[in-house]
Amino acid sequence: MFLSVCLLYCKTTIAQDSIMGASANELNNYWITPPVKNLQQYGVYHFRKTFLLKDKPSSFNIHVSGDQRYRLFVNGEPVATGPSRSDEAHWRYHTIDIANYLQPGKNSLAAVVWNDGEQSAWSQFSVQSGFFIQGASANEALVNTNASWKVLENMAYNPVASIAHITGAFEQVFAQRYPWGWQQKEYDDNTWQQAVLSNGSNIAADKRRIMMPAIIPQPEEKRQRLNAISRSNGLENVTDDFIKGTGSLKIYPWADVTILLDQRELTNAYVSLLTSGGKGAKITVTYSEGLYDSSGNKGNRNEITNKTIKGNEDIFLLDGGDKRLFTTLFYRTYRYVELHIENHQQDLVLEDFYGTFTGYPFEENASFKSNDGSLQKIWETGWRTARLCAFETYMDCPYYEQLQYVGDTRIQALISLYVSGDDRLMRNAIQQLQHSILPEGLTQSRYPSNKLQVIPPFSLFWIAMIHDYWMHKKDDAFVQQFLPDIKKIIEWHKAYINEKNMLNKTPHWNFVDWPKEWPWTGIENESGVPAGTISGNSSILTLQLVMALQKGAELMVGFKEVATANNYKSLADTLKNAVYKNCWSSRKGLLADTPDKTIFSQHAQALAVLTSTLPAADEKAVLENTISNSSLIQCTYYYRFYLLQALKKAGLGNLYLSQLTPWKNMLDIGLTTFAESPEPTRSDCHAWSASPCYDLLATVAGIMPASPGFSTVVIKPHLGTLTYSESSMPHPNGMIQVSYKKNETGEWRTAIELPQGITGKFIWQGKTLLLKGGENKFVL
Repeated sequence: MFLSVCLLYCKTTIAQDSIMGASANELNNYWITPPVKNLQQYGVYHFRKTFLLKDKPSSFNIHVSGDQRYRLFVNGEPVATGPSRSDEAHWRYHTIDIANYLQPGKNSLAAVVWNDGEQSAWSQFSVQSGFFIQGASANEALVNTNASWKVLENMAYNPVASIAHITGAFEQVFAQRYPWGWQQKEYDDNTWQQAVLSNGSNIAADKRRIMMPAIIPQPEEKRQRLNAISRSNGLENVTDDFIKGTGSLKIYPWADVTILLDQRELTNAYVSLLTSGGKGAKITVTYSEGLYDSSGNKGNRNEITNKTIKGNEDIFLLDGGDKRLFTTLFYRTYRYVELHIENHQQDLVLEDFYGTFTGYPFEENASFKSNDGSLQKIWETGWRTARLCAFETYMDCPYYEQLQYVGDTRIQALISLYVSGDDRLMRNAIQQLQHSILPEGLTQSRYPSNKLQVIPPFSLFWIAMIHDYWMHKKDDAFVQQFLPDIKKIIEWHKAYINEKNMLNKTPHWNFVDWPKEWPWTGIENESGVPAGTISGNSSILTLQLVMALQKGAELMVGFKEVATANNYKSLADTLKNAVYKNCWSSRKGLLADTPDKTIFSQHAQALAVLTSTLPAADEKAVLENTISNSSLIQCTYYYRFYLLQALKKAGLGNLYLSQLTPWKNMLDIGLTTFAESPEPTRSDCHAWSASPCYDLLATVAGIMPASPGFSTVVIKPHLGTLTYSESSMPHPNGMIQVSYKKNETGEWRTAIELPQGITGKFIWQGKTLLLKGGENKFVL
C-alpha cells in the first residue's frame, strides 16, 4: 500500500515505456536491498534517492525492476509498476523515460517494494526483496541503485491472508507507524538507513535473476468512481458525496457503521480511502464479486436483500491525522465493497473513496453491431471479461488464481487479436509457456507459477495457440523457434498410444472441462476428466492429440519440415480411424467417450467434427443431435468454444446465435462479466467464457485468415436470423470492415473493405466471390 495525501491530486495514468531496453548483458548495476536478515519473508520497504539537475532534460531513460513487486514515483508522481511477471531465468525490467517528471534543481526517486513472503501469489516468483535502477547512459547513471540510496522498512504493515490463499497478501495498516509523504521530494529521510548493495551472499542470490527487457507495456491506470451506496447500518442520512468526490461523510465517536457500495460492474482497481480524524478507529474493507444468501449462493447479482458480503479484506487502523490517504499496494477485484467502520475516540471524516482501474492497456479497435440488441450486451460483457483477465499476463480469473492457464489463454489470445490487434501479450504468453517446459517435454498447465501443475491436454492447446499466432501474424522467425518443443510434446504423447491406437492412461491431470458429471473432488487427477482417463481409451483425450497433430503438421509444412508433417498426418489418421472404429455407436448415431459405448458427451462429438474423424456426410446430423440431446454430458462455457467451432465447420454456423442462451442467462441474473461455469459458480469473471467476442467477428461476421500471416482472407458470414450486421476488426495491414443489410425484397446488400494489398474470398450461400484490397460491394 502506498499512502500519501499527494496521490489524491496526482495523475492516474502510468507513464508508458518504450518496451525496448538494454540487453541483459548490458545491465551491470547492483540491486539494492534493505538491511534485514531474511529477504524472503514478508516485508514492505521504501527506497529513496534525491539528486540535482542543472536543467530539465529532454529525455531521461532508466531501466527499472524490483522483487517481488515495486511501485516507482518521480517527484511524487507514479511512473512505473512491476516487474512484469515472469520467472528467475527471465526476470523483466522496463525502460522508462522519466524526463517529463523531472525539473531543474532537486528531484527525487522513491519506490515502494514489497514481498508477500509465505503468502505470495502463486503467479509471483521471487528471489529476495530488492530494487534495481540503471540509467540508460552515463549521464543517467547518477540515479543508479547504489549506496547513495536510502531505505526504510515500513512497520505499518501486517499481512492478511486472501480467502483463496493463492493471490498474495491483503493488508492491515497501522497509520500511526506510517511514514506519511515518503514519496515526496521534500520528505526528510535523514533517519533512514543506507541501502545495502547486492554483494557477498546477496549478489549470489541476485545473480539467479537473468534480466531481460519486458516485451509488454506498463499497465493502464485510470481513476474510477464507485456508483452507489446500496445500504448502510449504524448511521442516518448517509449520502454518496464521499464516493462522488463532491463531499464527505462524518462518523461520530462510538459509532459502528457498515456501508455497502456497488460499482455496478466488476472491476480491477487499486482502492484509495481518504480520511481525517478518527484516532483509534478501525475500517475493514471487504471486496466481493457478488453477495451471498443464507445457502451460500449468489443468485441474481443485482439483488442485495437478505444477502451478505464475504471475501478478501484490507484493514486500516487510523491515527487521527488529517487527509490520510490509504491506497492498496496491489489491485483488488470487486463489484461490491463493504466498509465496516468501528469508530472510538473522535469524529472521523471519510473524505473520499475511489478506485484506480488497472489492466493490460488493450484498446477496443474492433466493433460489432446488429439489429439484435442482446448481442451488443454480450459483446460489451465479453470484452470487459477479457480485459479484467489480462494484466501482466493473461489470467484465468482476477479474483482467485490470477494464473495464465493454457486452456484459457488460447481463447483469450484470439479475442485479443480480433478485438484489439495487439499481439504483445499473446507473444509473451507463448514464450512464458515455453519457459515452463519440463524435462519430460510437457509445458506446465499454467505459467508463471511457483506451484507446479501439469495438464497434458493444455500442452496440446499450446500447439494450437502457436498455430493461431502463425495464421494471424506474419512472424515466421518467432513461430519457428517453437517447433522443437512441439515435437517434444508430440513425442511424449506418442509414448502412451496403446494397442488400440488410442491414448492409454497418462500421468498428471488430464483436465477437459467442468460438466456436473466430472465435478471437483478435491483430487486433481479425478476432477474435470472424462471417462477413460484413468483406464485409458478416452476418445476425447485421443482426439485432442489428433487435433494437435493436425495443427502441428500444418506448421511443419509451413516451415518445410515435410517428413515430420507427413508423420504427424499419418499418425493423426491412424488415431482418428481407431477412435471411430472403437467408439462409434451406429445405434445412437454418436461417438462414445470410450469403446464400451455407455457414456456420450458433447465434447466427443465436437472433437470428432473438428478433427474430421466422422464421415463428412454425417457431421451435420451428429451435431444437430448433439445440441438438442440433453442426455449427453454437456459442454460448459469453456468447451462450448470448441462445440461452436464444430458447428461452423460442419456447415451449421447459422445456428451459432441460437446457442448463446447460456451467455444471455448470465446477463439475466445480473452478471457484468462471464462466469467460470454454470450456477452456482465460484468465479464471476473467467476468461474462457468471453469467447463470443471472438465468434461474433470470426463466425457471425465470418472474418477468418485464409493463409498464414493473414496474408489472404476468407469471409463467410453466419447471420442466422439477423437482418443487419456491421463489424470491423484490426488486420496486420489495416482494418477489415464488413456490412450486411437485408432489404424488404430479401436482397442482401454487402460491403466488404480489405486493407490495400490483401485479397480473399467471400462465401455466401454456396457462392464464392473474389475480394480485392479496398472496397467490395455485392447485392445478393
